[in-house]
Amino acid sequence: MTWLMFALAMLVLTASPGPSVLLGISKAITIGMEAALYAVIGSTCAIVCIITLSFSGLGLILASSELAFSTVKWCGAAYLIYLGLRALMTKTIDSDGRTDTAAPSTDSPSRWSHWLSGFLVGASNPKSIVFFTALFPQFIDTNGHMFTQYCLFVITFVVIEMSLLMLYASFGHRTSQWWQQPGRLQWFNKATGGLFIGAGVLLAASAR
Repeated sequence: MTWLMFALAMLVLTASPGPSVLLGISKAITIGMEAALYAVIGSTCAIVCIITLSFSGLGLILASSELAFSTVKWCGAAYLIYLGLRALMTKTIDSDGRTDTAAPSTDSPSRWSHWLSGFLVGASNPKSIVFFTALFPQFIDTNGHMFTQYCLFVITFVVIEMSLLMLYASFGHRTSQWWQQPGRLQWFNKATGGLFIGAGVLLAASAR
């Protein structure tokens, strides 16, 4: 029953659209599913690191430290705004010779860069540390084997996180042909750029 409650909590948390979902959809549409997969893996790795910090007790230190919280917050906000500005400013030439927003290119970023962008987005919100620090004590059996519980929670989270994020990315990929029509990518990049900037501004304005 405890595991089921944890799985439901992770399902609700992951299903809620956020920067990681937006990044996966954006990469699936503009580059392809492989890029989205590496971004999803990167984002998932970031949250696993946060879970590990929470289990080790270091997450509580970071969550309770004003300096540490602010450092993570401002770095995360800056990166989200950077992604937004890059989406707004990326240009290419369409088949009619007009300037349009970026379409899939043979000169795509490396798999490492896709993973890193996902990792940075996944780790960019210090609220995740606060959330997991507050959530896990409700599911941990202090009389049980801690490492076994850690492995169970991590595996459950990874399966749910990657499944749902790839589901979102798959939806984006299925609509990619529609978005590839001249002029539509321009609106898509404007929308995603604005959402990333908005997420960065909201993060910068958040309080511990």
